[in-house]
Amino acid sequence: MKTYDWIIIGAGITGAALAYELTKIGFSVLLLEQDQIPQNATCYSYGGISFWSGKTAITKQLCEEGITHHRILSQELNADTQFRELDLLMTIPVDMNPEIMVKSYQEVLIPPRLITIQEACELEPLLNPEVISGALTVKHGHVHPKKITQAYIQAMVNLGGEIQFGQFLELVTTSTKKCTGVKTNTTTFNSDNVVICTGGISRKLLKSMGIAAKIYFSHAEIIETPPTDIQLHTLVSPANLQRYELETESTQIDELWDNPNNEIVPPILDAGVVQFLDGSLRLGQISRTLTNPQGEINSAASEKWLRESIKQILPSLENIPGTWHHCLVAFTQDKLPLIGAISEFSGLHIFSGFNSPFIFVPPLAVRFAKFISGHEDEIIKQMSPQRWHY
Repeated sequence: MKTYDWIIIGAGITGAALAYELTKIGFSVLLLEQDQIPQNATCYSYGGISFWSGKTAITKQLCEEGITHHRILSQELNADTQFRELDLLMTIPVDMNPEIMVKSYQEVLIPPRLITIQEACELEPLLNPEVISGALTVKHGHVHPKKITQAYIQAMVNLGGEIQFGQFLELVTTSTKKCTGVKTNTTTFNSDNVVICTGGISRKLLKSMGIAAKIYFSHAEIIETPPTDIQLHTLVSPANLQRYELETESTQIDELWDNPNNEIVPPILDAGVVQFLDGSLRLGQISRTLTNPQGEINSAASEKWLRESIKQILPSLENIPGTWHHCLVAFTQDKLPLIGAISEFSGLHIFSGFNSPFIFVPPLAVRFAKFISGHEDEIIKQMSPQRWHY
């Protein structure tokens, strides 16, 4: 039976990009995905590329590398990722001082510009002026999540990589704690190395092997619409995103995640909308920290909450036909992904936990592929899963 150099578990944007970069370097690569039509976080994401948002030296550098990468990626992959740059409009609630909000963004790579209510409505005519005190705006990248992921996969296959579909059952390991492959519901695949790119279920997968990892997940909910004649001119998002606060608060006590029936902090809703080139919309986003990946959610109540919140900002979208969707979104305590070897088993690695995957995954996939080929990389080292043990 063939032994691959690398098996990648999970064909979202993280697994697809890493599989391509490893294949491009010359490794034999197998990409494993359980669903012929994936239902992962990539499928239901906004596809936003926040290249302006880096705050630290590392994230600023990766933002610059990421946007440079996206500008040539369609050409490199020989497929249209639908990359574009558009205006991001971040709404400031009517009860919040715009000057205070703009100060909170002064440390980022490209600070957004504060605009008045009138300027915001000129930029986005569908906006409700009565619920905002102003807005921030900055250029923002955007791709179609499914198209960029499929482009990576097809480019990998064109270079000789393989993709197989099947339900993951377990990792194959030896008595000396060496990971030697992956067992699915159809067969067993052998490899020298395995990389976990499974996003929100990474914690559960690792725990099944007795590995504790500081990776977490939220339940994200959005409404996806068919193509519509309604035309948005911007990508709309709240300036005071609550999602990052929810993630920070929910990771204070790691042990709480070991109880499968917890809701660690109350759910939040960041009312935002993006429109794709075909005219379809994604309205969102509700985030919940349920510790059970299969936790039950009242979809009718969620959709009502989502629509009522969107109605406040963009009234014309209140009753637009659409379908509620739910997925898991991975994150970490310090907002940096987990990248590198997992010390408990040789040959086992992780590439997951990206809080802004569409800006950070492409450059970090390149860096990781070079790193495991023998190139030194201080950024990859700082994202080691063992970083909290140092």
